[in-house]
Amino acid sequence: MGGRCGIVLDEGVLFRTNENAFVQTKRKLLDDCDVWCIVSLPSGTFIGAGGGVKTNLLFFTKGRPTQTIWFYDLSDVKVTKRNPLTMSAFDEFFQLLPDHADSQHSWTIDLATRRANAKTEADLLRAQAAEPSVRVAEIGLRLREHKRTRNTNPVEIEALDAEHKRLTKQIRDLESKAQSIEDAVYDLKAVNPNAVAQERKPTTQELLDLIEAKGHEVDAALARLRALQGQRE
Repeated sequence: MGGRCGIVLDEGVLFRTNENAFVQTKRKLLDDCDVWCIVSLPSGTFIGAGGGVKTNLLFFTKGRPTQTIWFYDLSDVKVTKRNPLTMSAFDEFFQLLPDHADSQHSWTIDLATRRANAKTEADLLRAQAAEPSVRVAEIGLRLREHKRTRNTNPVEIEALDAEHKRLTKQIRDLESKAQSIEDAVYDLKAVNPNAVAQERKPTTQELLDLIEAKGHEVDAALARLRALQGQRE
């Protein structure tokens, strides 16, 4: 209790919610520990060691559940084998860390509120699923009664069976959607809400290639027009 940990983690583990194992692992981590900081590292951070997977740093303290998580984004730092990640990239991080301050590269999520909102939304869907459940139970009883009495009215049985399948699918879809909403809480990927989108400008060579390609299109169109003109004459 009270132990502190910092680990390097594959980013895929953070955002994956499509498998129950990932959701359960992150739920236990967040319930048993205070995950107070996640740092999104640049792609290629460990390329010198043969690791090309995008990674993050997680810092957490055991003994209390996570309420808020402070994120810091270093993903825009360009890293190559000749230009590795150095401590200088963390200068602002260490300045902001004591107060978990917001900046262009840092922000905080309120996990407790996110969980509560997700539960409210999921509970509404599960309440909707409970309504047709009563009807499904009634139809199931009627179908079993037909089978017990050997009722051979195929039209009635087919109609009941179709209604049973339709309502069962409706219930399953609502419950699946509710579970997806709750599982989405455990998508912890660092998505910077303060990032300024920068439009990439084409290089000179790309512009020249584009002009050349458009020129070929114009030449081809002129050739077709000349051919058509020759046919008319």
